[in-house]
Parts: sequence; structure tokens; C-alpha cells
Amino acid sequence: MSRLFVYLVLIALAGLSCKNEHVLANVPACIRQRIQQLEAAPVRNPPGSVYRYTYKGKSVYYLPPDCCDQFSELIDETCTALCAPDGGLGGSGDGRCPDFWTEATNRELIWQDPRK
Repeated sequence: MSRLFVYLVLIALAGLSCKNEHVLANVPACIRQRIQQLEAAPVRNPPGSVYRYTYKGKSVYYLPPDCCDQFSELIDETCTALCAPDGGLGGSGDGRCPDFWTEATNRELIWQDPRK
């Protein structure tokens, strides 16, 4: 019975790993590179993450700030930095996309640092 449980857990983990690789294969190279940089850096508090949203009809990637008073990043599919939707001293970003939080849809977690 315990062997069966171990096999089932391994199969489930393999499936999750494949899903993550599939998701990452469909993101721009610059986003995959940023994820590699986050993986190589010390663990953030809160842990690093990357989300995909639909904003103004296009896929964009949101990277939350790693600490207080730092800006978040919003990057489009061509790896162009669009704005900082939040963060900074006032917490409301750089003002270049003030409608992001009301207009963005289809939030999807692309990657989150599993380290603690």
C-alpha cells in the first residue's frame, strides 16, 4: 500500500513539473530569463512570482515588488517595460498605467519561487 502511495505521489509531481515547463515554454524569453535571475538570487520576502494578465487586449507579465517602496514591473510580450502598476513610496506605482488593476483580466500565476 505504501509503495502505491509513493508511486502516485511521484506521478502527480511529474505531472505538475510538466505543466510548469509547458507554461514557461509559452512565455517570452525575457520573462524566462527574469525567472532564472530570481531563482539564482536570495529568496525574497515575499517569495518572487510572475503573473500573466490580459491588459488592453494583450498578454502582459506582472512582477510584484520584492519589498516595500519598490516598484512592480509590467512587461509586454515583446519584452517592453510598460509601467509600474503599484509600489513606490505612495504604493500606487509610477502613474503610467493607472487603470491596470481595474482593466486587467485573466490573472494566471506563471511562476512562484518554491524556496522558503
